[in-house]
Amino acid sequence: MEWINSYWIYLHQAYLTGNLYQWDIISILIIAGFLVGFINTIAGSGTVITYSLFMGMGMPANITNGTIRLGVILQTLAATFNFKRQGILDYKRGLKLSIPVAIGSIIGAQSAALIDTKIFEKLLAFIMLSMIFFLFRSPDKWIYGQVAKQELKISWKQWILFLSIGFYGGFTHIGVGIFLLAGLVLSAGYDLVRGNAIKILAVLVYSPLALIVFMVNNQVDYRIGLISAIGNVFGGILASNVAVTWGAGFIRWFLTSIILLFAASKLGVIHWIQLML
Repeated sequence: MEWINSYWIYLHQAYLTGNLYQWDIISILIIAGFLVGFINTIAGSGTVITYSLFMGMGMPANITNGTIRLGVILQTLAATFNFKRQGILDYKRGLKLSIPVAIGSIIGAQSAALIDTKIFEKLLAFIMLSMIFFLFRSPDKWIYGQVAKQELKISWKQWILFLSIGFYGGFTHIGVGIFLLAGLVLSAGYDLVRGNAIKILAVLVYSPLALIVFMVNNQVDYRIGLISAIGNVFGGILASNVAVTWGAGFIRWFLTSIILLFAASKLGVIHWIQLML
């Protein structure tokens, strides 16, 4: 464990001095971005990887929150084109559902520029754990979808739901994909594969708006964000292929694993296990 602590100190010093353009640091940033792009595209909460890495390097939380948006935009752009190419993306309805998400994200991003984002973390862990119940209680909804719901006009209840999810996504991007996916499956009637495609489109629509808010507040580190984004792009492309090829069944189990890991991290379980070891 001592070498890990030493390397964190090394990364922290590199960040403080601006000496970031070294092959090992660039490699770590790109690998982290790749993992984020892959996990975010299939499930969500992958951003916790770069969030933890950037803050561990010494980047303030508010700047970290803005910087991660660069990779998110590029990964969703790549994945959206890939989903569209494979005929999975319901483009028109996806854009309609993205409108309330985008509006909510602007409000959420402005709030994030002023408030400590950690205020929601433990609550979110409990909410995500409750999703596992629905994943296994009604598996057909997640795997096959509900075609009748997909054909209905978007209701005011759905507007409020996706506006709220957008607010959270603007506030802190971590975990928004899981909430979007749950809303698209349980409320809009999509299966996990097609819901994933719309989820990515919605994030692509709102992320630039949220990024602008952080840019205005000088809360974006372009050096680290763009290097890491290289990995995000390739992770998003690979994951969008895997999602279609391996199908909804794989996504359901992958999603469950990510929720459990995220909750364990935010509730201190992983830290407790490390102390025990």
